[in-house]
Amino acid sequence: MEKEIMIKSTTGLHAALAAKVVQTASKYTVEIELLYKDKVVDLKSILALMSLAIPHGENVRIVARGTRAAEAIKDVASILG
Repeated sequence: MEKEIMIKSTTGLHAALAAKVVQTASKYTVEIELLYKDKVVDLKSILALMSLAIPHGENVRIVARGTRAAEAIKDVASILG
């Protein structure tokens, strides 16, 4: 399951926002990743997420696999977009 969203934070994907995303993604036992340009990172890894340095207005895809994938995507997407 996947969903494409736009980063709406005017400061892009900053440290506090990334921490919130990782904390939310880590609540689920699903495999959840973020795709940005040609990179794929685990949304449960703050270092991987911060390494993307995604600016405001960029589109990303959230991909999750597992029994609660839809719920995990919805929660993470609500933070980012």
